[in-house]
Amino acid sequence: MCKGLSAIPSSCLEKAKGMRVKLSHLAEKQEWVHKHRANEEKLPQDLESLLNSKLGVQAFRWFLRSEFSEENLEFWLACEQYKSSSGPKLAGKAQSIYNQFINPDAPREVNLDSETREGLTGLMQEPTADTFDEAQHRIFSLMAKDSFPRFQRSLRVP
Repeated sequence: MCKGLSAIPSSCLEKAKGMRVKLSHLAEKQEWVHKHRANEEKLPQDLESLLNSKLGVQAFRWFLRSEFSEENLEFWLACEQYKSSSGPKLAGKAQSIYNQFINPDAPREVNLDSETREGLTGLMQEPTADTFDEAQHRIFSLMAKDSFPRFQRSLRVP
């Protein structure tokens, strides 16, 4: 009789989980590419257009995960969400973004120059809706010049 999953070594199960995640990311990317080709749309020519598309963000996230640089997109998206916050939640959300992406010991630290990082540290005492604007702009520029062109090349069919 079948002993179920308990008979399979845990290392094999972990590999299978990893493969499932990779396949789901590939499916997301293929869905996005297929939708744009089926509608005879051009692939986004700039990062801003891509970020305005839910499927575009999903496909770009997939690509960045494959390059182990998803933190840039996640930071940019967190900043967009932060801008729509207000009132007493603002300080808590600002601290969360700082701890997750800006702090030198952050688990998902983004690549910012020391001047921008130090400026943010000073703004954390009394955060406002535009606290992260400069850092967000720098990360957007980094993605536009670096990650986005590689993403576009990855979509081209040989």
